[in-house]
Amino acid sequence: MLTGLFLPWHALAGDWALPQPLTETLHRAGIPSSAISVFVQEVNSAKASIQFQAAQPRSPASVIKLLTTYAALEILGPAYTWATEAYVGAPIVGGYLADDLILKGYGDPFLVTERLWTLIQGLRARGLKHIGGDLVIDNAYFATAAENRGAFDGQPDRAYNAHPDALLVNFQAVQFTLAPNPPSASVHVIVQPWPTNLRVQSTLRLATGPCRDSLSRLQIVISPDKNGSTAFFAGKYPASCGEVTINRVVMSTAAFTYGVFKRLWLDLGGVLDGRLRVASLPSRARRIYAIESHPLAELIRGINKYSNNVMTGQLLLTLGAERLGVPGSKQKGIAAIKEWLHSEGLEFPDLVLDEGAGLSRKTRIGAKSLGQLLLRAYGSPYMPELLSSMPIAGIDGTLRNRLSKEPITGRAHLKTGQIDDVASIAGYLKTRMGRTLVAVCLINHPGSHLGGGKQVHDALLRWLYEHG
Repeated sequence: MLTGLFLPWHALAGDWALPQPLTETLHRAGIPSSAISVFVQEVNSAKASIQFQAAQPRSPASVIKLLTTYAALEILGPAYTWATEAYVGAPIVGGYLADDLILKGYGDPFLVTERLWTLIQGLRARGLKHIGGDLVIDNAYFATAAENRGAFDGQPDRAYNAHPDALLVNFQAVQFTLAPNPPSASVHVIVQPWPTNLRVQSTLRLATGPCRDSLSRLQIVISPDKNGSTAFFAGKYPASCGEVTINRVVMSTAAFTYGVFKRLWLDLGGVLDGRLRVASLPSRARRIYAIESHPLAELIRGINKYSNNVMTGQLLLTLGAERLGVPGSKQKGIAAIKEWLHSEGLEFPDLVLDEGAGLSRKTRIGAKSLGQLLLRAYGSPYMPELLSSMPIAGIDGTLRNRLSKEPITGRAHLKTGQIDDVASIAGYLKTRMGRTLVAVCLINHPGSHLGGGKQVHDALLRWLYEHG
């Protein structure tokens, strides 16, 4: 039994004492023991090996994505896919459509530019060349509440703050690449994708000297207007920075989808006479083409390995729509997860779920509850899908550069979480002796996200690997 390995520890008020290497690391990092919760249990054991303040509700940051994605696997199934459909209200005659083209979305979390290009290619292959009407977007599958994109951190143009939408293209983000050109003493701004309704203005000047914090002093201003938006770039850009990529949300979801669609449509030789309209699908409309997303089991790899907040938001609203009816909403998604937990006998009194990605400061859960979730998941038929979606220590995802070239490398599948003053980790660890442990560590303390929290996590994982 694993428990025997922890006999030197003593239990006080239901808690085990932490191993000495962990307490020493906490001291060096300036993190008090009151700020940490730990839960460890072997997957084949009926009892926990470590419980330290494990029932204390704490902010989990992105570790809460494990709840959202596992619930989705159980509720929707690993083969679940999302459709994106194209409709017309009139016949196509000689390549000409004397009416609107309607795009209807069902919340595909990964409708990137290349996938939209595939949809457009399908339309062209079916004879459509000239759209005489408007491009109509039907995004009614989700309820699009008027929320403040900058509510989390006051930065509404940051890509991670994009809100869910039933027809969300490329995470609603533009990738700006700043590329220095020393021969002309200029800085080229490369835009991908480039919506037709986005204007870019730059007065960037190429400079000498070290890169260091120069990028933080650049001026990047996104100014939306009724026709789209303008991105302004200004400041000095050291050539030593090389090429740097910056992702930004530049306009509303519908306007962005329209601008990207039109750019791709024109590039393929098509013509679009009309403008953007957001409206429900007319009853007379006829579907002429559709594409399906990759299955859920593949898409949660992007969510967990790279902690994609936007994809998680799409998944949460999908759960709401599928479990509690259209339109999907954040509230329905949360209710769907709680209903599923109850149906599985997983009662987490410490759980406060405000959204599914970990950006909310209101979300709370205890390390023990997360541990119990992972223990249940390990016995699920969909355990391989969840496990393969999690970062591997020293190998990929958010753990690519952690615990690398160590004995533990490749032996831990763990979801990480980090926002200001929060550092979390949860997942599975294969010990040196071949045992599989569920390990959860939540730290809530000022500055813990700056490096001290990672040091504590790594100390715990190294100790468990050797002694678990």
